[in-house]
Amino acid sequence: MKTWCLCQICTCGRHHCPHGTTRIYENSGESCATTEYLEKYPSYGSVLPPQSLKPKEEFRAYRGKMEGITTFKSDYRPYEIDKQPRHAPEGYKPKQGVIDLGTTYKRDFNSYKVQPVVIIRPLERQQVKKGKLDTVPTYKDDYRAWDIQKSELYKPQQTYYPPTVRFGNSTTFQDDYVPREIKPRQSCKPSPAVERSTIPFSCNTSHRLDYVPHRPEFNLARPKDSYKPPDQPLEDLTTHRCDFQGLVGETAKICRPAHTRVAQDAPFEGSTEFRDSFQAWALPAPQVQKALEYVPPAGTMQLQSTSHLDYVPHQATRVLPIRPASRRRNHNFPFQGKSTTKQDFPAWESCRQGLIKQGPQIPSPSGKFDGLSTFRSHYVPHELIATESCKPADAPLKRPLPFDDITTYSLEYMPKKLETCPASYPSPPGYLFETTNSQGHKFFRKIAPAVKAF
Repeated sequence: MKTWCLCQICTCGRHHCPHGTTRIYENSGESCATTEYLEKYPSYGSVLPPQSLKPKEEFRAYRGKMEGITTFKSDYRPYEIDKQPRHAPEGYKPKQGVIDLGTTYKRDFNSYKVQPVVIIRPLERQQVKKGKLDTVPTYKDDYRAWDIQKSELYKPQQTYYPPTVRFGNSTTFQDDYVPREIKPRQSCKPSPAVERSTIPFSCNTSHRLDYVPHRPEFNLARPKDSYKPPDQPLEDLTTHRCDFQGLVGETAKICRPAHTRVAQDAPFEGSTEFRDSFQAWALPAPQVQKALEYVPPAGTMQLQSTSHLDYVPHQATRVLPIRPASRRRNHNFPFQGKSTTKQDFPAWESCRQGLIKQGPQIPSPSGKFDGLSTFRSHYVPHELIATESCKPADAPLKRPLPFDDITTYSLEYMPKKLETCPASYPSPPGYLFETTNSQGHKFFRKIAPAVKAF
């Protein structure tokens, strides 16, 4: 007899078998209706989700009164403005006489009568097809096929064949070449030995011979100016400090809700797949490996190396420096700081040239500034006329006839009885539980109605 699954019995579409298997040692590819977690895990009561701590995006208006005084209003001083005299434009005066509207085109052009152009395109002639056209074209009549034979190849036959025996003759290079012994070239590099001269070193230079030392002059140290603080105090008062008035406000309230933790004191008594499949095994205690005791080697240690044994000390003298002793001459007479440049080019007294500034070409105004622009002088104010609103009145339209509220939905709608899905019951009515397969699907068998005997 045919069996029905829970998802097949469902009529509302909400009860169906989930996909995927829960067995560890079985993977048949079929879907499973229930899981071991849903069967053995105890469900808790309704727990509300935690509330969001994010503040609401609201505009908080300032409740205090705003002062409409600004620095511009306080510092601005209005001046008396005189109206600028308006320039009256002259009226238009038409010229006397008659305008000559004649042109050279009207005078020289002669009009002609033009007829419509005759169509040159011939009329279409329809050809009537009466029978099949059986003709021979000139190409087929003049062209005749010739019997052409295939031409023979003029390529000569290959008469050369490569030899199979190895080539054993010598070349001209091998016959003319005579091997000779290679002699190393004599090195042109000088010997690294230092050759010391017998002549004493002459350390005199042109600078030492021609240089005359002079006594330098002492520079006068300029005394530093001491810092003098100002007598008046610093005016650090700003417009913000003058205009700002601190208002007493309340501290911000904490928007965080109270933390309600849902917990149970009783331990978890249910079994899980991890507890059933993985059991605790008894493990032996780890063995500690003992370290071996250090045993020093017998005998004495030889601390002599090959360098100590093979080294032979030699008596050597310290190398004397080649640099000669400085022969500095001390003179007591003062330094004469005169030169040919200072004597031939004496300093001249010069005065700084003043600025070459041209005088103002436009004379500055002497009277009071009017401050009147051309826009203000020519502007003529007009009275504004308000436009009439074309929006209809909001008065409801009243009709003596009753409102016709009949629609096609109200005429064609047929109320139906709400039926409860049989899969929502623990045991669907009209079905008898039969088996549960390895994947968790519950199958039911439909109960046949009893037939009464007549």
